[in-house]
Amino acid sequence: MTIALPANAAPVPAPPDAQREAGQVLLSVPGMRCAACIAAIEDRLNALPGVASARVNLSRKRVTVDTSRPAGDIVRALSEIGHDAYPLDTVALATETDVTGRDLLMRVGVAGFAMMNVMLLSVAVWSGAEGATRDLFHLISAAIAIPCVIYSAQPFFAHAWTALRVGRLNMDVPISLAILLAAAMSLYETLNGGAHAYFDAALSLTFFLLIGRCLEHRTRAAARSSARELGALEVHEARRQTADGFETVPIRVLNRGDTILVPTGMRVPVDGTLTSAGAHTDRAFLTGESAPVSHAAQDLVHAGEINLGAPFTLIATAVGQDTRLQQIARMVETAETARNRYTSLADRAARIYAPAVHVLALATFTGWMVVSGDVRLALNIAIAVLIITCPCALGLAVPAVSTAAISRLYRLGFLVKSGTALERLAEVRTVLLDKTGTLTTPGFSFDAGLLVPDERRIAKALAHASAHPLSRALDRHLGAEAAADLADVTEARGNGISAMADGTPVALGRAAWLGGDGDGLALKIGARIIDLPYEETLRDGVAEMTGGLRAAGLDLEILSGDTPDRTRRLARLTGIPNFEASLSPEAKTDRVTQLTDAGALPCMIGDGLNDTIALSRAHASIAPGTALDAARNAADVVVIGGGLAQVPRLFAVARKAVRLSRQNFGIALAYNAVAIPVAVLGYATPLLAALAMSLSSITVLLNAIRVGRVQ
Repeated sequence: MTIALPANAAPVPAPPDAQREAGQVLLSVPGMRCAACIAAIEDRLNALPGVASARVNLSRKRVTVDTSRPAGDIVRALSEIGHDAYPLDTVALATETDVTGRDLLMRVGVAGFAMMNVMLLSVAVWSGAEGATRDLFHLISAAIAIPCVIYSAQPFFAHAWTALRVGRLNMDVPISLAILLAAAMSLYETLNGGAHAYFDAALSLTFFLLIGRCLEHRTRAAARSSARELGALEVHEARRQTADGFETVPIRVLNRGDTILVPTGMRVPVDGTLTSAGAHTDRAFLTGESAPVSHAAQDLVHAGEINLGAPFTLIATAVGQDTRLQQIARMVETAETARNRYTSLADRAARIYAPAVHVLALATFTGWMVVSGDVRLALNIAIAVLIITCPCALGLAVPAVSTAAISRLYRLGFLVKSGTALERLAEVRTVLLDKTGTLTTPGFSFDAGLLVPDERRIAKALAHASAHPLSRALDRHLGAEAAADLADVTEARGNGISAMADGTPVALGRAAWLGGDGDGLALKIGARIIDLPYEETLRDGVAEMTGGLRAAGLDLEILSGDTPDRTRRLARLTGIPNFEASLSPEAKTDRVTQLTDAGALPCMIGDGLNDTIALSRAHASIAPGTALDAARNAADVVVIGGGLAQVPRLFAVARKAVRLSRQNFGIALAYNAVAIPVAVLGYATPLLAALAMSLSSITVLLNAIRVGRVQ
């Protein structure tokens, strides 16, 4: 079917979602894996006329192209070398900077510099300096320490104040109190000629705890809002019918009832009712259906589907924030917020530890006041108790293990993005697996005997000339086969491609379109029709993954948006007895919620837009590196190399990380069991407090390194 445009209508532009600012095209290319991919992509794009430069960001799976060409040309060029690309809107993806990370590093540097200088001065005091010399060294230490403490410890002060304002305690409250009291009492002692000062202890406490805060921040540095990525995938302009023809307008000005033209290859900008006789769309990334979908007049078409057939028109029924795509984005955002309420091991420990430290310090002050009647002595000893029992080791217990575990997992091919991901992975009891794109990939299984050499060359040429997903898969299956010369190539979008080869009509496409039976793929040469059997094949490593997860005691279940027959065949192939098919994104999320409520804490593994809500709502989640940007960013862990076969090791490392974190809490408690009596009895000198804190922190860090020994 064709649509005749009025003579005065403007030419149909490149897909609106590919519009550029300042000649720049931004694409998501989830199939990138290594340096060879970078070289192939950059070489191919830089060779295109009109391309000034092409830059690849492997970690974010993105390609930035400075070009005067439409984005459709860039997408097709990447398709020719086997990479699927998705245009992103540059306005929706504003420049991101890690302001918090840089700020923490600056504070660590200041605290470390000040600590080393003050400790050099303290060595002289500890070595026996007295009188005016000791007072001078204390004054110099105060001049260095006070401004540095005020600057460097601000993250602890801010979080402590936030907790106190709502009437609760967190780990930062005793930390802040210890730092402030140590600095204040040290300044008082300095100004009054006292023998002892705690400037070095206050700075070392700030320095070590800031390191822990930096380690914790690093585990979250890769996390970005998946809802924001969904907005970047949405179409931002559309072709609207007016009395004078069609005009290009921003989607924000569209209204329900507008007639919209959707050109070939463009994503649908709104939800609407089809007014053309038919349409053929790819909705795999929206619903998980592996095969393209045919629509009849009056069928509902959703925003985000890609038009594989002739241009069609629809009447908008939902626009802007009311589309199904935006509804999914809002549900993802809500799910992310709910999951962020997970209470970490450190926070749970703080609920018990923080009140106990304050009660102990108050009891120490009261006891020494009763015994000695000396306010200055009682306050000094109480501050020493706060310093020596301050949760430096506890503050490092989880971040130290997390950072060591994340480094180990990165070497295994996993990018861990959430600060509590390892703890949640260790608690998982059920693993939910998406089918299309996660466990399977389109593939052909026929052997060389099905086609003679001349037929293989014709099939290769036709497949290479088509942009359909099955044609690309056939092209890859035929490998380096020489392609026949074709003439008069014509593609009937949604049906297939036809041409002439040495005077013989040839075609590749749907069997029914070629005059055969069914909707499978077939090759027609002259009057002969050859069915080309294809099926979804298991991705590399799936068998090893499922076997390893079962051995780890985890239950497996397949959740798919595809048909029951295809899902059932995959379930038999993988030996997974539990599966559900034809699931909408909301239905997948309902299953996640059902398992969570039943206590079978689920981990979702998926790659499509239809998986993003479930990925965000699940207790933990994993996305392959080839997943859509939205799915990768909704997940806690992204598989960036090594394939799915390594997933069982991910769970093994997570479980060991939690065990070592608990051991670190035990080490911290054992340290306190020894240090507290020393401090309460008044024997905790500044030197002893600094050494004790350093020793506990080093012990915790050494224990954390053991997580890297998981095989």
